[in-house]
Amino acid sequence: MIRLGPLLRLAPLLAAGLCAGARLAAGDVMVFAAASLSDALRELAAIEQRATGDTVRLNLGASSTLARQIEAGAPADVFFSADEAKMDDLARARLIDPATRRSLLSNTLVIVVAADSPLALQSAADLLQPAVRRIAIAEPASVPAGIYAREYLRKVGLWDRLSPKFVPTENVRAALAVVESGDVDAGIVYRTDALISKRVRIAWEVPPAEGPRISYPVALVKDGGNPAGARRFLALLLSPEGRAVFAKYGFRAAP
Repeated sequence: MIRLGPLLRLAPLLAAGLCAGARLAAGDVMVFAAASLSDALRELAAIEQRATGDTVRLNLGASSTLARQIEAGAPADVFFSADEAKMDDLARARLIDPATRRSLLSNTLVIVVAADSPLALQSAADLLQPAVRRIAIAEPASVPAGIYAREYLRKVGLWDRLSPKFVPTENVRAALAVVESGDVDAGIVYRTDALISKRVRIAWEVPPAEGPRISYPVALVKDGGNPAGARRFLALLLSPEGRAVFAKYGFRAAP
């Protein structure tokens, strides 16, 4: 699995440091969120700080990694997952407040190539062509974007045939970065990730009716350090203002 950059490698260690007792300021709201939400949440964090004075600190990464960190005791106030399964894991462990859980957003899978790539695709089956030798994909055993991609490719009978070409990465933003770098010929990411990069282009988009049901649930974490601040930030996420920011970055409302 490709591992990009010192910050990506240090993320689990930083979370472990938080678990070990690093102290957060009283006004801090600690949000553990899927990497694909990065840009929208940074904008919303700035809005929240201007409105309330709360500092929203973002721990961004693969939802599977974040869920494990919360299970290990990392100080989180809000968990915003890219799939329902990771939220279900924390619900079974009684680590989230079920009354606050909402399925907020949806997304679409796309195949991206470098902006200057001559590669043309008419369907996902075109990834079988010899010109496509390496395909970046978020880790399909655990990371939601990879799990969704595997689900779709199995549905259309391509998973086993394409498996030798896959280059698994730590999360969906890492998959995007590998395509941007030119180290792979294509990548499977969310549409929202493709839209924020000028160094890739969408070569093909999975029709929403054919793709997997992508759902982003959010909930408050039990015993968080700042429950009042967490509720204020959750209210912003659910508000028309919050939904407008998500729409700006290409997210769709959950069905």
